[in-house]
Amino acid sequence: MPKPAMRPLPVAAFLLILACPLAAQSPDGADEIPADDPAVLAAEPMPRAVHSLLLDVVANGTGLAVVGERGHVLLSSDGNRWVQAEHVPTRATLTAIAEAGGRYWAAGHDGVILHSRDDGRSWERQRVSPWRPGGADPEAGVPLLDILFLDESHGFAIGAYSLLLETRDGGASWQARFLADETVIPDEAGPVAAPDGEPSDWTFSEDELQLEAEADPHLNAIARTGSGALLIAGERGTVFRSRDQGDTWERLSLPYEGSMFGVLAWQGDHVLVFGLRGNVFESMDLGDSWIEIDTGTTSSLMGGHALPDGGALIVGAEGVVLHRPRAGAPFRVRTFTNQAGETPVLSGVLPAADGGLVVIGDRGVDRYRIQD
Repeated sequence: MPKPAMRPLPVAAFLLILACPLAAQSPDGADEIPADDPAVLAAEPMPRAVHSLLLDVVANGTGLAVVGERGHVLLSSDGNRWVQAEHVPTRATLTAIAEAGGRYWAAGHDGVILHSRDDGRSWERQRVSPWRPGGADPEAGVPLLDILFLDESHGFAIGAYSLLLETRDGGASWQARFLADETVIPDEAGPVAAPDGEPSDWTFSEDELQLEAEADPHLNAIARTGSGALLIAGERGTVFRSRDQGDTWERLSLPYEGSMFGVLAWQGDHVLVFGLRGNVFESMDLGDSWIEIDTGTTSSLMGGHALPDGGALIVGAEGVVLHRPRAGAPFRVRTFTNQAGETPVLSGVLPAADGGLVVIGDRGVDRYRIQD
C-alpha cells in the first residue's frame, strides 16, 4: 500500500529526531550503500557529545549507556562522568537502546540496528537500510523508534508506518512483521474482512473511517509486562498487544485520539502509556480497560522509567518531570532547569545509584535530584 511520505512523525515535533526522509526497510546490506552515506560512516569523536541531542538511556550491571544524534553512544559507570564509545559504525541518529544478558542493541534512522558485546565500548552493524533516490523499495529509510529484547536471542524493533521487525537469533537476521495483517480491532461488529487477493490493511472498520484512524500508525514504544505480554504504543491513540511473545497481535484503541510516545510495564498486566499534551492512561488488564490519570501538566511526555510497586518517572517537554512513588499515588509535577537556565525537552530518565536521576534530552545528559 503506498505510504504518505510526508505524514509527520509526532516525536519529531519535540525532539527533531526524524529529520531524514521517510519511507522503511530494505533487507540488503551495506555493500550496496555509497561509502559516504552517513548510515555507514563511523561516528566521529566529539568533545561536546554530552551536550548533543540524546534520545534514550539504559542501564546494565556495569553502568549506563545513552544514544542520540550522529551515532553518539555515551557510557558511564556512575551517571556523572561520561565517555563516548569509539567504535560506532554509523552517523545515523540512534533513537533507542535495549539491554539483555549483558549485551546492548541500538536502533535508529536509516533502519540501523547495532549490537555490542562489550558493554557498549564497540559496536557492529546488524542492519542498515537508508532511503535511496529512485529506489523501488517503498519502505527504505523508515526510522526505527524503539527496540526491545526478551532475551539474548529474541527481540523486536519498531518504527514509522507500523514497521515491526523481529529477530530470533540475536539480531543476526531480522524479519518484517505486518501488524495490520494480524490486527483485530475490537468492536461490536468485529473486524472487517479483506476482499480476496487484497491485503487486509487496505480495509477499515466503520469506527476507523469515522475517526480517520491511520491504517499504518507510527509505532513509538514497546514494553514487556511481568506476565510476559507485549504492548506497543503509537500514533493517534493506537495500542497493539500480544499475549504470545509477538506471534499474534491485537489492535486496541485508547479513549483518546492523540499520539502516545512511551509505555511502562509492571507485574501482571499492569501498563501505563503517556504522550501528547500530558496525557497518561493506565490499565491493569493489558488494555481491556483504561483509566485516565491526572498529571497536572499539558507538556508532552516523551520518556519514562518504571519504579517498583507501580511507581513511575516520566519526563517531557519544557523540562517536566513527573514522579509517583507507587501505584495509586498521584503524580507530582516538577521542572528540571539546567545550569544554563534552560528547561530542555527531556527524552529519557533513569535513577542513579546515589539517589538522584540521570536525565537526557535536546541539551544532552544531566543530573537532577527530586526535592520533597
